Amino acid sequence: MKTLVLGIGNTLLTDEGAGIHALQYLQQNYPEADNITYLDGGTLSFTLAGAVEDADNLIVIDAAQLKDKPGTVDCLVNEAMDSFLGTCKRSVHEVGLLDLLDIARLTGNLPERRALVAIQPDVVDWGDAPTDSVASAIPVAAEKVAELMKRWNTDKLL
Repeated sequence: MKTLVLGIGNTLLTDEGAGIHALQYLQQNYPEADNITYLDGGTLSFTLAGAVEDADNLIVIDAAQLKDKPGTVDCLVNEAMDSFLGTCKRSVHEVGLLDLLDIARLTGNLPERRALVAIQPDVVDWGDAPTDSVASAIPVAAEKVAELMKRWNTDKLL
């Protein structure tokens, strides 16, 4: 089983870069294994479709409007993720995550297990570091990713 951990966001826009910062934290604290790939998806593009389609398991980390206090972390799995993404446009990226998942759905290659680890941003404005509330949420988000990898039996080398 191949697991793709996809961090997305723009690190030039304070908390919008939360997914990338969390991915970097994972890379430092949970080294890649043969069956796990960490990928910096930046602000998303259709070029990521192949990587998403090739994965058995997909874990996406991103800043998202959870309508909660800044730094809140939520983990939405499978249908909960699909429902959350489908309720309205929640991404500031040119290509949305829903667009990538729709491509995989149309080709019959949607990862069987998928999750969105979402972090509620505080400030989305010019700045190369997250706010304190989001910075303290990054280890929490990383732990949720690690828990998913363990639950999905991809932790043999963690």
